[in-house]
Amino acid sequence: MLATFLIGLREGLEAALVVGILVAYLTRLDRRDVLPRMWAGVGAAVLLALVIGAALTFGAYALTFQGQEIIGGTLSLVTVAMVTWMIFWMRRAGRTMKAALRGGVDRALATGTVWALVLVGFVSVAREGIETTLLLWSMVQSFGDAPSAILGAALGLAVAVLAGWLLARGAVRLDLSRFFTWTGGFLVIVAGGVLAYALSDLQEAGVLPGPFTAVAPLDAHGSVLIGLAGLPFGWAFDLTATIRPDSALAVLLQATVGFLPRMSWLQVIAWALYLVIVGALFVRGLRRSSVTRRPATRPAGSSRPSTPAAHVAAVPATVSSTPEGAS
Repeated sequence: MLATFLIGLREGLEAALVVGILVAYLTRLDRRDVLPRMWAGVGAAVLLALVIGAALTFGAYALTFQGQEIIGGTLSLVTVAMVTWMIFWMRRAGRTMKAALRGGVDRALATGTVWALVLVGFVSVAREGIETTLLLWSMVQSFGDAPSAILGAALGLAVAVLAGWLLARGAVRLDLSRFFTWTGGFLVIVAGGVLAYALSDLQEAGVLPGPFTAVAPLDAHGSVLIGLAGLPFGWAFDLTATIRPDSALAVLLQATVGFLPRMSWLQVIAWALYLVIVGALFVRGLRRSSVTRRPATRPAGSSRPSTPAAHVAAVPATVSSTPEGAS
């Protein structure tokens, strides 16, 4: 529940901030008359996300077990790719998000067509909505359709909507840069777990070699080998006798660090490589941002910069991806 709550909160807040920026800008332009068009686009994006979620939840049951596993594993891989891209995109594009959205509104108002502004609202929210739907669906599948996971996501989205509204009204201030930094790091870990679960699905379907296929190394009793003897297509470890897969501890470990009581070598290697590579890139990006935002210091006795350009260069960058009144 905590894992899906945090995901619903982060992804929902991204969408809420986008809507807040659009509403604040149209209000400042004194164009409240076009707000219904923008809300129509937002509503269409939310409906699209719900339709995709319903199709994923109810549409796969007519397939064979192998077909369900292939679809589930493939969509989980797509989810990992989207989440990874969004983590780094949010950090790069966060500072220019407000300007980009305003530019889209200006172009829509200039054309004078209803569909132009509907499209601005739709595209701005659809990306976050589809990503959230895929990520939550993948996690709920890995948790075994636990009602608490669905409830956590719903609560996270509800809090995100409330927080976005308060930010847009200027009633609350939030360090969005720090918020997205911490939740971005959390999403890196979550995406690693989704990747491991995706590979498990594809191995069970026989698409990838592993313990469920003919290439699995077996002992004298026909059981799949565990540990170093099981390299590369056996089990890396099997702790199911100690940690039941349906226990609270197993669910907690899976939700936080992507750990499963039993994992194949392919899962472990892919999980570790993802965390090491993507985690290193994420931390390196944070260090670069910290250096960029750090104000320049002048040596003792040096004079104040004489040119406006030099003065501006010494000012740390600020996050401008918030609605009016939010920081």
